[in-house]
Amino acid sequence: MKTVKFQFLMLFLFVGVSVTAQSKEVIIQVQKVTPQVYMLVGQGGNIGVFVGEDNVLMIDDQFSRLSPKIKAAIETITTKPIAYLINTHMHGDHTGGNANFNDATTMVIAHHKVRERLEQQNTEALSAKKIDSLTAKNMLPELTFSDNMLLYDGNETIMAIHVHNAHTDGDSQIYFSDNNVLHMGDTYFAGKYPYIDLSRGGSVDGYIAALKNGAMLANADTKIIPGHGELSNKKELLEYIKTLETIYSSVMKEIKAGKSLEEVVANKAITAPFDATYDWSFISAEKIRTTFYKSLKNK
Repeated sequence: MKTVKFQFLMLFLFVGVSVTAQSKEVIIQVQKVTPQVYMLVGQGGNIGVFVGEDNVLMIDDQFSRLSPKIKAAIETITTKPIAYLINTHMHGDHTGGNANFNDATTMVIAHHKVRERLEQQNTEALSAKKIDSLTAKNMLPELTFSDNMLLYDGNETIMAIHVHNAHTDGDSQIYFSDNNVLHMGDTYFAGKYPYIDLSRGGSVDGYIAALKNGAMLANADTKIIPGHGELSNKKELLEYIKTLETIYSSVMKEIKAGKSLEEVVANKAITAPFDATYDWSFISAEKIRTTFYKSLKNK
């Protein structure tokens, strides 16, 4: 039963939670990060909201069913229209509300791989008659980029930076230079073992490189919004990198010694120093050892 549930979760990334969890009342919490930037926490990836001179830029949008609550939460911050919605990657707990926000006033932006992945997903959903053609169209980013992109609003320069083969193959980190806020999407699970989607282009090497990219952008005063977890900072990010690098070295040592997947997964000592802090319901210590082995085996 646990195996079936995990496979379902791996396919949809948090969509396949139990009926009880889905029906549980979700409250969208608004956390002020700076006078212009806010973090919204609900169910799914953390949302970023930047209030510009005339418009709002939003980062990610959680699940479709939560869109009315998310819109209401943003209205408690500002009455300015949402001009831009950036998807940090393609998973449904970050893009599920795209079709509800994508209208005449809001443009959806993402790395081109996000659009490709969502197109593939839409084709399957349309064939299964799970969505209609209009919803499929509005799910897709209208503006895509390959590497980096800059947006400007008053004194603020907003950098959208693609990081390669990290959590997926289409991840972006969003940095607000004047506010000194970095939204890392799911290239950072603060206080939790990360989910690295190997089936959609993610890799352990790319994930650690993405974390280091975030650390390079940040300074001691930078506020870091993770894809999941609490608001963070550079000190915590560096500790997280150190943790994953330690697991990396331990797993590589086992691989070079000829150990099998089963042996590495069973070796609790590999992650034991970190499990009390980082083990959680979705990515357990056993699952992170599995991910590291599968990603690093053919290096």
